[in-house]
Amino acid sequence: MKRIQKVLLLGSGALKIGEAGEFDYSGTQAIKALKEEGVQIVLVNPNIATIQTSEGYADAIYFLPVTATFVAKVIAKEKPDGIFLSFGGQTALNCGIELYKQGTLKTYGVSILGTPIQAIIDTEDRQKFSHRLHRIGLKTAKGKVVTRVSDGLTLAKQLGYPVMLRTGFALGGTGSGVAKNAIILKTLLTSAFALGSQVIIEECLYGWKEVEYEVVRDKDDNCITVCNMENFDPVGIHTGESIVVAPSQTLTDREYFELRDISIRTIREFGIVGECNIQFALHPKNGDWRIIEVNARLSRSSALASKATGYPLAYVAAKLALGKTLPELRNTVTKRTSAFFEPSLDYIVVKIPRWDLEKYTNVDPTIGSEMKSVGEVMTVARTFKEAIQKAVRASGQGHEGVVDEREMKQTNQQMRSRLKTPDPRRLFVIGAAMAKGITVDEIAKLTGIDRWYLYSIKRIVGTYNKLKTTPNLSKDILADAKRQGFSDKQIGVVLKMSEDE
Repeated sequence: MKRIQKVLLLGSGALKIGEAGEFDYSGTQAIKALKEEGVQIVLVNPNIATIQTSEGYADAIYFLPVTATFVAKVIAKEKPDGIFLSFGGQTALNCGIELYKQGTLKTYGVSILGTPIQAIIDTEDRQKFSHRLHRIGLKTAKGKVVTRVSDGLTLAKQLGYPVMLRTGFALGGTGSGVAKNAIILKTLLTSAFALGSQVIIEECLYGWKEVEYEVVRDKDDNCITVCNMENFDPVGIHTGESIVVAPSQTLTDREYFELRDISIRTIREFGIVGECNIQFALHPKNGDWRIIEVNARLSRSSALASKATGYPLAYVAAKLALGKTLPELRNTVTKRTSAFFEPSLDYIVVKIPRWDLEKYTNVDPTIGSEMKSVGEVMTVARTFKEAIQKAVRASGQGHEGVVDEREMKQTNQQMRSRLKTPDPRRLFVIGAAMAKGITVDEIAKLTGIDRWYLYSIKRIVGTYNKLKTTPNLSKDILADAKRQGFSDKQIGVVLKMSEDE
């Protein structure tokens, strides 16, 4: 392999909902890794609001759209030795595939560093993706690729409604959705074909648990799983729209290790070099599973996993793309151990999204398989209860915890309706429903959320009620409330005392 002296790094393009902002972390880490290796960095990214485009990072920055037309001109001028496609989300990946198919990379002798281009195409193309996994005995959701609306309607009739619709080569769940009948499916298909040529219709796994693994592999086939994460919400709600918990809390040992083994088999099958994210649907009762998708790139989940574990995924992935191996890389935190280890978490991390839907007119307030969130916060704590309460406060939308008395003004019937159809205030509706006597079993049935999480929220609601009804605040009640993530201000509001008191 020739010595790489100059690398073209593709960013994630202009900032918009569901895209771009979360990939600044991976791009900045990649620049840091390349600088350490003495490699020249040419960055293409029109987003001036990112850290990676700040002065003193890349050697040359082109504030141009991340499209094949513009990037080809940069390649002709800069003549890089290699190109990084995995650090700018779906935009960079799609641009790289187009440059490869047009022959631009071959014309200028630009090597794709890290994951081979065929592996990228095979994970993005839903038909090839399913075929390769079935070949090694791994399961994906039953379904087929369709290229016409009429074919999609015929297939859905065979599979039986509801069905899940996904588009290939898409970011943020664009063009996806759940169709409960032919009318909804026709609308979704028409919209999806306006965005791309390939749509897959699958069996609906709505209500199954969604679990993710972040996996790393080097050129010598050394593999590790860095972090496993579990969505609070079931399959059917995009990961970017869901509360995410790391490490998973409701999996059995057998389920955890089986999915870990499948993740490693998958990354080896595709020959991914660097980092990838694998998403699973897991049946809540019988442990059956399906691989939903593989992102052969850094994703928003990778940024979360990096911060949750302290393992710099993007930095390591960039080094691996240059030909380094996991055993020879140092752990940047300890400075002594190698990067060939799986972090162990003795704490819990919770991520919750933030929406600003009220700023827009005529917007659908429900959340689902397409991303509408504009950001997210992450908190670290000893328990899920403490972490979720801290996360609610950190989101900066005026909430002190998961109990919001404004939601209690609704009737039980209104609450049941909102529990069934998720919206950005779902967490507060769950707390209010519990406070008004709706049982955990009924909420679990309406939402598909695991009872373990619901009982944790019920405990918070119970403590809130205890604070309201206990005339004198004892040390034990206060300590219990603090362990569950209640802030001084929150306790003060309930007890009609100041935060200082």
